[in-house]
Amino acid sequence: MSETPVVAAVGLGIMGGAIARNLLADGVAVRGYDVDPARFAPLRPALVATASAAEAAKGASVMLTSLPSIAALEATVTGLLAAAPRGLVMAELSTLPIAAKEAARARLAPAGIVLLDCPLSGTGAQAITRDLAVYASGERAAYDKAEPVFKRFARTSHYLGAFGNGSRMKFVANLLVAVHNVASAEAMVLGMKAGLDPATIVSVIAAGAGTSRVFELRAPLMAKESYAPTMKIDIWQKDMSIIAEFAKSLGVPTPTFAASAPVYDAAQAQGLGADDTAAVCKVLEAQAKLRR
Repeated sequence: MSETPVVAAVGLGIMGGAIARNLLADGVAVRGYDVDPARFAPLRPALVATASAAEAAKGASVMLTSLPSIAALEATVTGLLAAAPRGLVMAELSTLPIAAKEAARARLAPAGIVLLDCPLSGTGAQAITRDLAVYASGERAAYDKAEPVFKRFARTSHYLGAFGNGSRMKFVANLLVAVHNVASAEAMVLGMKAGLDPATIVSVIAAGAGTSRVFELRAPLMAKESYAPTMKIDIWQKDMSIIAEFAKSLGVPTPTFAASAPVYDAAQAQGLGADDTAAVCKVLEAQAKLRR
């Protein structure tokens, strides 16, 4: 696939691993790195496994980073400054504070590396089926260089202009996801406590005016009590904190978002942090004294 650049993928967890797998399946040459070498195994032998982000960048014109924290971003940048090629476009796919991404962009620019702010809308399960949306922002020429790669693993990509607008849009999207997820659990528990079959609730509500993409993704998991993570509650709590701080900085009230936060806090307190965010249903079931 001569028209497709070599891609470096840094961070091969639930989201990054699914993206790398889809690129490889599409014939894209992928050089990958993760701090946990065990994450290479599901992607071999097609993946070129490397020992660092800088090594992954060798020969690549586009790098995708899917990282869990500011510290991971800072470490990646430090590694790239030592050895990454000039002209590299780094598309940062994580949900992190805008200030952290701005700082990374400023550090990389003198080395000739362009950072794009490109958070994703979608879950790990959606990543598997390429049902993701890329919210991209930053230099237009860099976006044009990265867009053919986005098309290989995402359903759509949106160029949103100035750096940081991608994250701003992601915060709006995740605010809705947070509320819809808890609302879906609330509705499922109400229906089940009333004696309705959970699978029937899912099928009937999904066909009516009360549905949402989040309901259609999460309610089936709630009905089956199947909480293998596509987005861990522990990771989601990081996103919740970022959105809350962003809204506070703008002086915007978020009453429904704020009302959802204690449910996620309770899930974490109950030891559900490694489960999918759909597991908030278990919190509300306990509060409703619902026994299946």
